[in-house]
Amino acid sequence: MNADTVLQAERRRRSKVFFMLGILGVLIVAAFLLSMNAGSFRMSPGTVLNTLFGNGTDKEKLVLFEFRLPRISIALLVGAGLALSGCVLQGISRNGLADPGILGINAGSGLVVLMFVAFYPSTDAAPVFALPVLALLGACLTALVIFGMAYKRGEGILPSRLILTGIAIAAAISSATIVLMLRISPEKYQFVATWMAGSIWGSTWTFVLALLPWLIAFGAYIMLKARTLDVFGLGEQTASGLGAPVSKDRTRLLLVAAGLAGACVAVSGGIGFVGLIGPHIARRLVGPRHSALLPTSALCGALLLLIADTISRAMPTASEIPTGIVVAVIGAPYFLYLMARSRA
Repeated sequence: MNADTVLQAERRRRSKVFFMLGILGVLIVAAFLLSMNAGSFRMSPGTVLNTLFGNGTDKEKLVLFEFRLPRISIALLVGAGLALSGCVLQGISRNGLADPGILGINAGSGLVVLMFVAFYPSTDAAPVFALPVLALLGACLTALVIFGMAYKRGEGILPSRLILTGIAIAAAISSATIVLMLRISPEKYQFVATWMAGSIWGSTWTFVLALLPWLIAFGAYIMLKARTLDVFGLGEQTASGLGAPVSKDRTRLLLVAAGLAGACVAVSGGIGFVGLIGPHIARRLVGPRHSALLPTSALCGALLLLIADTISRAMPTASEIPTGIVVAVIGAPYFLYLMARSRA
């Protein structure tokens, strides 16, 4: 294969990546406009655009700018963050079933957040900005325990042991969460139960500002490590032979992925499967190279969670269905499909 052929193949690959990113961007914009109209107060797409340009009524402006836009922004950010986290975890473990929800990382960060909310409930700005930090600590500690128990000297992280360890740790954390729920008041219990189901409860601009810096910082670091994730796909021994600092890079990427998932969980509750489905769809669209896989995963995760949140708000029910349940309805069959494929 000569240099011209390689160059043409690379150009075709890049064109395909940009095309897929453009398609996903268009789909997100379309879902964004549809999501503006989801809820008890109906607004047509024309009314939404009219209000966005400052020409709507006071009620329309209130509903759009104070209720729906912050929640839609949170859904997009959380979906992108969870998908990025799942993509990194799958890359460093070489396990297509790795996901911050399945591995128990979300449960660990959620337990810390629930302890904070249960004993120090407040809607002031300071506690809101403290939630991502607390969730980050809980997620990082949980991730270190899980990956430490799944690691075997000379063989690296064993995929089967990683999944089993994560499930076991998640079960233990869920038990601790139940004990905590039995000790709180009925009012707080209702909030905790809704939060655990995956309700996007942090739907104000304050929560958007609390989450955005973490997503930007961790997302930028992950993108800079795209080639390192490609090297991890070759196996631990091969990566070490190529001169990559495997142990240090694995630990750093693990902490970043866990911290990113924890920050998202702090404002969205226990939403699972986004970190599993997003990277898998992206891999089918643009291939395994992480320079393209990471941004595509982020867009897939953002689109998935925005659609799920729109469905949860549009359902004609007496009370709103938590977004996490809608995602689980989509994600659980896909997870079983992946399990069946992995055994084949």
